[in-house]
Amino acid sequence: MKRAQTLAAASLAVAVVVLGLKAAAWWITGSVALYADALESVVNVAASAVALGAVFYAYRPADQNHPYGHAKAEYFSAVFTGVLIVIAAFSILKEAWDALQAPRAIEQAPVGLAVTFAATVINGAWAWYLIRRGRRLGSPALVADGWHLVADVVTSVGVIVGVALVVLTGVLWLDPALAAATAANVLWSGWRLMRESVGGLMDEAVAAESLDRIKTLISNHAEGAIEAHDLRTRRAGRFTFIEFHLVVPETMAVGEAHDICDRIEDALKAELDPAVITIHVEPPHKAKHRGVVVL
Repeated sequence: MKRAQTLAAASLAVAVVVLGLKAAAWWITGSVALYADALESVVNVAASAVALGAVFYAYRPADQNHPYGHAKAEYFSAVFTGVLIVIAAFSILKEAWDALQAPRAIEQAPVGLAVTFAATVINGAWAWYLIRRGRRLGSPALVADGWHLVADVVTSVGVIVGVALVVLTGVLWLDPALAAATAANVLWSGWRLMRESVGGLMDEAVAAESLDRIKTLISNHAEGAIEAHDLRTRRAGRFTFIEFHLVVPETMAVGEAHDICDRIEDALKAELDPAVITIHVEPPHKAKHRGVVVL
C-alpha cells in the first residue's frame, strides 16, 4: 500500500515541477503552442492530486458498507482525469482560434524551447517509471496517470518541433495551428482514458490471455473433480475476481472437495494475487459438459 501512495505523492511533486517549467517557457515566449503545453500540465497536476486521493482511499480495507473493498475508487479517479483532459483540450482550441485571428511573434524562443525540453525529459522518464510500477502494483489510477504523461510527452515533442519551425520560417500561423493539433491529441487521450476506466466500472472480464491462463490453472489443479463451468471474471483495481462452479463425484466427501478448492485457490492466487475466488461445488448431475475439463 505504501508503495502506491508514495508513487502517487511523487507523481504530484513531479507534475508541479513540470508545470512550473512549462509555464515559465510560455511566459518567456508568448507562444500559443507552449501555452497549450503548459495548460495540459495544469491538468497533470489536478490528475495527480486526484490519483493520490484515490490511491489512499482504494487501499482502505473492506468494511460493512463495502464488503468487496474500495479498489474501484481508482477508476473514478481515471474517469475524472479524462474529463479534465477534455476540458483542457477545448480551452486550448479557444486560445488557438483567438491566436489565428491575430497571430503574434514568438519571443526568446531558444530559452523557452530549452526549458520545455527539460520539462519533457523529466515527464518522459517519470511516465515510463510510473506505468511500469503502476502495472506491478495493479493500480489503474497510477497507470492512467502515467499514460496521460506519455500523451503529454508526445505533445511536447510536437510543440518543440513546431515552435522551432515557426522561428525558422517566420510563418506565425503555424503556432496556433500547432496548438489546435495539440488539442486534438489531448482530446483523443482523454476519450481513450475515460473509455478504459468506464470498462473497469462496468465490470469487464479479464483479457482473453488472462482468462485462458485461469482456465489452465483450474484444469491443472482440480484433480479429482469432473469439470468447472460458468466461469466469470472481473477486475476491480488491483483485484481479480473469479467465480465458477466445480462439479465433483457423487461419493466425494466434503473434506476432499474442500481440498480441491484450496488447491485451485492457491494456484490462482500464486499467479494473480490479490485475487478473490468463489467456488460453488456441485454434484455430477449438474454437469454441463462444457467449460473447463479437469485434466
